[in-house]
Amino acid sequence: MYKFDNDYSRGAHPVILNALAEINDNSYVGYGHDEICKKAVEDINKLIDSPDAQIHFLVGGTQMNMIAMEAMLHAFQSVISADSGHIAVHESGAIENTGHKVHVIPSADGKITAAQIAENANYYIHNDLKEHMTQPRAVYISFPTEYGTLYSKKELEDIRLVCNKFKLFLYIDGARMGYGLTADENDVTLADIATYADAFYIGGTKCGALFGEAFVTTSPMIQENFRNYMKMNGALLAKGWLLGLQFHELLKGGKDCLYFQICRQANEYAKRIQAALDSTGAKPYIRSQSNQLYYELSRSQVENLRTQGIFFELDHWIDDETALVRFCTSWSTTEEEVDALVNAIKQ
Repeated sequence: MYKFDNDYSRGAHPVILNALAEINDNSYVGYGHDEICKKAVEDINKLIDSPDAQIHFLVGGTQMNMIAMEAMLHAFQSVISADSGHIAVHESGAIENTGHKVHVIPSADGKITAAQIAENANYYIHNDLKEHMTQPRAVYISFPTEYGTLYSKKELEDIRLVCNKFKLFLYIDGARMGYGLTADENDVTLADIATYADAFYIGGTKCGALFGEAFVTTSPMIQENFRNYMKMNGALLAKGWLLGLQFHELLKGGKDCLYFQICRQANEYAKRIQAALDSTGAKPYIRSQSNQLYYELSRSQVENLRTQGIFFELDHWIDDETALVRFCTSWSTTEEEVDALVNAIKQ
């Protein structure tokens, strides 16, 4: 069996497992106040070059997004998202469950534009019935997007300017941040992300960690009482060093750290698979730039790959004979697995 259905189906990178074993008999202060978490914070600060940033470690992405929105929004305020955004599609109404509306706007290749955000904000500002509406207060985007595409530095700059104009928070979901930052077509650094976003997170769960995400915010308004929001929502982990250690092992070493090495390799494998699919004339649904590949395959092609032990995600059936599928490489993908998939595609 060769699994290309997601990038979180295996445990953790051996370096992390070995480090966890080495400290297992040690005792640490709880709730993220330990020396290992402090080292991880230092590692992140070196990469983002933002001394005023506040950094916290949480367990998972949905938990992260929900708590971030609670820290940004009053009860009557809402968040703008692409119609394909994770908070709008794949989180079972987690944001709405906190009492906040998600305003979805049409996306192109998984992205939204500064002009769309301005139009949405203007609609509220120039409406005579403001007290009957939710007020847009935050913008949610992902880097990379749900379809593996990337925002350019110019696009992020334009979105930042619009957010400044309309006093909107910009929040970037970084569940697959490593794959986006190491993509060939990317022109954005982690320091750029920290400059443009009021808050974002560096994903660990899908990028080599057992679990965990590193939340970063430079906004004093979000920083205030953020740990209270974490505790209130069951996100202040007593054994916080388990999170800190994983990010320290992934991010120590700066631009040459393990995090970027393993994500870059996943992107290289994705390019090989993409080339194999293109050589057969398979139709890309969206041209991805990172580790997720979306293609339209016929029913017979889907069945043929499955009989060869290839696991991939079937997103939905476009029609009776055509499926939208996703092939996803990860930090743990091996060359043997890629060879098997490439050969199966060619057959």
